[in-house]
Amino acid sequence: MQYEYKTKGTCSQRIFFDVENGKVKNVQFVGGCNGNLKGIGSLVEGMGVDEVISRLEGIRCGMKSTSCPDQLAQALKEAKA
Repeated sequence: MQYEYKTKGTCSQRIFFDVENGKVKNVQFVGGCNGNLKGIGSLVEGMGVDEVISRLEGIRCGMKSTSCPDQLAQALKEAKA
C-alpha cells in the first residue's frame, strides 16, 4: 500500500513510501537534501517497519527537534496505526 506523509519541521515537504508485508519499499522524499535522502531511502529498502522506526526515531537535525529520518519514522508509525 502506498502512503503519503506531509512532514513537519524539516526541509523536505513530503515523504512517499510503500509498505508491503511489513517491509518498507520505494521511499521518496520531496525537497530536502536530495543525495542524503536518496541514501536513507536506499538503506531502509526492504527493512521491517519496526526496525526502521527503532533506528530513525529521535534523530535530530541541528537545533531542530526532528529530522527527515525522524519524520520517516513518524510517517511509518502513522501508517501502522
